[in-house]
Formats: sequence, structure tokens, C-alpha cells
Amino acid sequence: MRRTLLPPMPALQGIVLALMLSGIWFGVLAQVVSTDRRYIRIGELQNHYTAYGSDRAWNNTWYEGLQWPAGYFYQDNSVIRRQWIGCEDFTSARDEHYNHFAITFSEGNVSTALFPVELKQTARFAIPTVYVDGVDVSAPYAADADEIDESIIPDRIVVNKVNSLMGLTITRTIYAFSQQYHNNYFIQTWKLENTGNVDYDDEIELNRTLKGVRFSFSVRYAVSREGANAIGGSQTWGKWSWVTKRGETYADHYGEKITEADPIVDWIRCGFSFAGQNPVNTFDNIGGPYVTRDGRLTAPQHAGIAVLHVDKSPSDHADDPAQPNTLGWHAGDTYPGVSSYTPDGAASMDILYSVISGNAYMGLGGTNRFDETYMATNPDPSTVHNDGGGTNVWVCYGPWDLQPGESVTIVEAEGISGLNRKQCETIGARWKKAYLDPGDKGPFTLPNGTTTDNKDTYKNQWVFTGKDSILMTFGRAKRALDANLQIPQPPLPPTVVDVKSGGDRITVSWTASPSENDPDFAGYKVFRAVGRTDTVFQEIYNGGREPRVFDDVTATRGISYYYYVVAYNDGSRNNTGECNPTGPLMSGRYYTQTSEPAYLRRQAGETLADQLDANGNIVKPGIRIVPNPYDIKSRKLQYIGEDDKIMFLNIPGHCTIRIYTERGDLINQIEHEDGSGDESWNSITSARQVVVSGIYIVHFEVTQDQYESGTNKQIHKKGDTAVRKLVIIR
Repeated sequence: MRRTLLPPMPALQGIVLALMLSGIWFGVLAQVVSTDRRYIRIGELQNHYTAYGSDRAWNNTWYEGLQWPAGYFYQDNSVIRRQWIGCEDFTSARDEHYNHFAITFSEGNVSTALFPVELKQTARFAIPTVYVDGVDVSAPYAADADEIDESIIPDRIVVNKVNSLMGLTITRTIYAFSQQYHNNYFIQTWKLENTGNVDYDDEIELNRTLKGVRFSFSVRYAVSREGANAIGGSQTWGKWSWVTKRGETYADHYGEKITEADPIVDWIRCGFSFAGQNPVNTFDNIGGPYVTRDGRLTAPQHAGIAVLHVDKSPSDHADDPAQPNTLGWHAGDTYPGVSSYTPDGAASMDILYSVISGNAYMGLGGTNRFDETYMATNPDPSTVHNDGGGTNVWVCYGPWDLQPGESVTIVEAEGISGLNRKQCETIGARWKKAYLDPGDKGPFTLPNGTTTDNKDTYKNQWVFTGKDSILMTFGRAKRALDANLQIPQPPLPPTVVDVKSGGDRITVSWTASPSENDPDFAGYKVFRAVGRTDTVFQEIYNGGREPRVFDDVTATRGISYYYYVVAYNDGSRNNTGECNPTGPLMSGRYYTQTSEPAYLRRQAGETLADQLDANGNIVKPGIRIVPNPYDIKSRKLQYIGEDDKIMFLNIPGHCTIRIYTERGDLINQIEHEDGSGDESWNSITSARQVVVSGIYIVHFEVTQDQYESGTNKQIHKKGDTAVRKLVIIR
């Protein structure tokens, strides 16, 4: 299905209307399950959005969401977005009067005060199909989008509409790009409309002016899930996250445009978080250095929200430099609730309305720069307010009076940025070296090129470059909004990518990108990672339109490899610098990145035991186990990125591999049926336990008759067996 966007309009009013209309589905409203989600998984920032209009990241096991950088494991940064709406002098559909009426966005309030009626994701194009040795690894993402609409501008649009008991309908629309300079933020608009609809159906129950409408949220970032392992477990819910803000001088600059010549400005209205000090740690844990491992920085993220536009009034859609009326910080878990959405809860709603008007609950909030105000005297941020839940970015909008049918729109950008993985590895390793050697005084090179003899100063100054990085991210989001989201576009990715393991090469082939006929189309690149997906991918191929195939002959046997293919242009249509740096643009890596390994396959073994010539030389090798013995101390020298991997080599193409303890207990069974001579084992039992030190018996049983290629000579008979010993040292 195709729909047409409104043509570009010169005024911001037109821009906002075009943004909103591009994602709204005009149809009969229907009840949406409160737990329904839509996942955006196309860029370096990935997240899910929940039907009830706000989001809590807890999935009953960990805090899930806002993964950045998405190419690595355990990069979740989201905890919760507490969100409220309210008004004053309100008479409900039941003809009950309230001095203030306020609603908390939570799953528990669905069907009582909140009524989700729409949650839908639209994609600009269908995702490519990606195969690894015949397995469709793109299948888990095929259902992310509900529909394809080639006319939309962003890669993805999520629309979420929620009616409320106060007759205010909230439509949030999330816009996401995969373009390399705009893939670490989401633009989200909030349309607050007085529809008078207080439930799921289309019937309008209220026809009254909503007075003093306010909209507020308090959001907490963990920064990050992996960082909590290095800093301390309570960081999983952001206990030691600092909050800071910018934009105090916005009113002096809001008419200005951000340019590539000056892409980092501190006048953007924003609040963001970064990981602070756990007082239990005896080392400086800013940036989350992994002391017990290689020192890599695990918490470089700076995560937050920027306010890009706020309507002055329902009739004046110009940006209001006086909004939000409150921008700062608030204690994480100390906030008022609503006891009941009846007159019995009126007193609690009075309190909540006061808080969303900008009055900190119990005084535990402020509009100062939380970090700069308290960090020098309170290294542990939770001691400022003694709330073990951490500290939230706190924003309040309003008030507005909305007559029936009137609305106001707010535009925000949520983004994450910071040091990249290579910088985290390099800086963390250098810090760890000095941590182990107190006499190591560097010199350590700082971001500005000067040096210091203090390892912590070195580490922290590099980590805090993330403040400029997140400001640059917010600046790009504003530049995209100022351009009506018409950012320079990369070519579309190939429609199919096929990775095949071979005996002497791994072949990566692809079909044409739909953008091949564009005048600025330049070609394709192939990137490869070794051993695991959550590592740095290196470019290994750069070519034109043809031949759309690359043979990786540099792969090493026994090592796992992961790939992605991108199309790129020559940059001739990205030459103004209006929205981002000029130059070539690539299609998003996450459209084609493989999640299953490919590797060089051996031909199936022709004999179970070594065959020798008359002089005792091996002419046909039998089954091998590598490494054997397996010694955990040498794991870094074995299979790169796969510390627990053990390979069975020269095995029959079809066999069952059973692994027993020395006393005869079966701990795992592997069915090998791909016809190759290789199979791997990750040292895990069938009960998902890591094996302990000891001697293990590996039994190989041929599962079907097998014949030599070309001669049709039988080389294995069904039921043939072989036994090998394996020694594991941990």
C-alpha cells in the first residue's frame, strides 16, 4: 500500500503537520493489547515501544531497550519513562468535578485511565533476506513492520495512539533512520488532542475545553547493562547515573540553524545521563573499566532526550522558547501516585498535578546541572537525594487550554552516543596497565592533545567527550527536523544476501540493490567479523555493480566468520552539509548482517582412524579433536573470539557425536548432518552447564552409508564407530 506525504511547507507548522500525517492511520479505532510492542532494529540505536504510550524496560529478567551500540551484546541503556498528563477544573464523563485530574502512564492503568487504540510500524522498504548456509537468518525480523509504504521519508515510522479518561488523546510517532549520521537517535512527536474520547470506541463522550493541560515525564537510563557488571549490579537500574542538562540560553539562539562548521552547540534544550561512581569500588569506575578483565570501558554511553520543538498554543505552531517549563533532574523512584481515578483519588491527583507543573516531589528535584552542582562533594549521585532508584531526567510541558478538536505538538529526540568500541578497548587497556603498575605515570595523551601523568584523568576526559558526542547527535536531529526530515539518503541495501561455507573459501553473494540505477550509485562493500558478531567488522571488499559476489579466500579453517554487505553512493547528492557531513553514504549494516557463523568446511573424513603407508606415514588422517588437551589458560590462542570452542575434524559427513564423562555419563549429543568433515562444540552440556576439568570420552557413530565422490566407493558404513579421548583443563 502506498500513501503520499503532504508536500513540504515553509512554516514549522506545516512541517509538524506533515510529520504527524505521514504516520497516522485513519481508520476505525480498536483496542490494542497493553503489552503489544514494536521493535525498531535498523540502526546503531535500537529499541521497542509499548502500546500504552510509555515504556518500562523491565522484561522480568533484565532492563531491555535503547541498545547502543547495537552491534555488541548487553548494551541496553533503558530503565523507565514515567509519564503523566493532567489538567485543571475538570468535569469527567460521569459528571464528577475535580480541581485537578492527572493520569499516570503505566500498564496497570490500561482499560481504567488509558485506552491504547493503535500501535503500528511502517517500513519504507522490505528488509533483505539473508541466508547463511541455507538458513534464513533474517526471518526473526520479518514481522517487525506491519506494512510497507515507499512514500515515507524515514526508514521506519511507529505510530502509537492512546485515548485517556480525561478525553485527551495522545499520539506518539517515532521516526528512525539507518543513515550512518542519523542512526543513533529517534525523533518522536507527541500530539496532545482534545478528542473527548475517554475509552476504546469511536463515540465521543466529552465536549468540553480542557484547561491547564500539562504533559510531563521522568526518564532514567542505566548506562549500561554491560557497564553494571564492571561498576556494580545496582547500575542495572541506574542507581549511580548522573544527570546533566543544557539549553539554558536556548531563547537567545532558537532561531539559529546548526551547521557542519559548528555542529556542537550547548544551547539545545536537553537532559542526559552518564554512569557515575559506585562508592564500594576502590578504583575510579567512570566509564566502567572492566578491572577483572582487559580494562575495556563498558559504560561510555551518554543517553538522553532533546526538546526540538514545542507549540506555543493550539493556534500558534511556532516553537515556544519558554518551553519546557521545567527541565532538570528528579529522584528516580520518589514520585506521587494516583490512588483512584474517582473523587476518592482527588487529593492524590492534586499532588501529581503540582509535580507535573514543575514542583519537585518532596523537594527531591531541580533545574540545575545535577552533575556539576553535586559531583565534587557527592561522588555517589544517589546520596544527593537518598533515593536508591537513581536519578531521572525530568521534563514538564504546558499549560495549554484545548478546546474540543484542538491540539498541540511536542517534538523530541532521544539518542545515545559516546566513545566507539575501538576507543573503549584502547583507552581501557592503557588505563588497566597503569592500574596494575602504580609507578606507571604515562604520559597519557588527552583528547585535546596535551598529556597527563594521571591514569584516571586520562580515562575520564576521554569518557566525557561523550558529552560533545551526544550534543552533536541532538544537533543532527534538529538539523533533520529543520529539513523536514529530508536528509541525504543512502542507497537501499541488496534485496538478498547469501553466505555459503565452502571447502576452500566462504562465498558472499547478493542481488542488486533497488538503487543501482540511481545516478550517484557507486557499488558494494563487504565487511567481516572474526570469531563473534559483537566485535569490530573490517572492510574486506569494495567493488562496483558487478559481479555481486565475493570469495573470501583469506578465512582460516576452524574460525567462525560473520558478514554484512552494504550498497554505497558517491556522495554527489550529499554535498551541502545541511544535515550531516558530506561524502558517500552507505546502506544500513543491520539490514544484511549475519547472526549465524560461516566457516571453511573440510571435506568429510574418509577414514575413522589414520591410514598409514608402508613407512608409517599418514596418508589419510582420521578423526581429530582440536585442541586436545583443551587448557583454559590457552583459550586466547585457540579459536579467536570463541574461548570455549572445541572442534571435531575429519569426521564422517553424517554421524552422531556423543560426549561422555570418564565414568560413562552422557553429557551431550550432537547430530552432525551437513556432509562436511567439521563439527564444533562449545564445552557446554545438554543441561547448559560448562564442563569441568577431566577426561572425556567422545564416541562417533556413522548414521548412514557414505560414498567417495566420483568413484562411488563406499568409505563409511552405517553403524561404524570410533572413540577418542578428550582432556579438559580449567
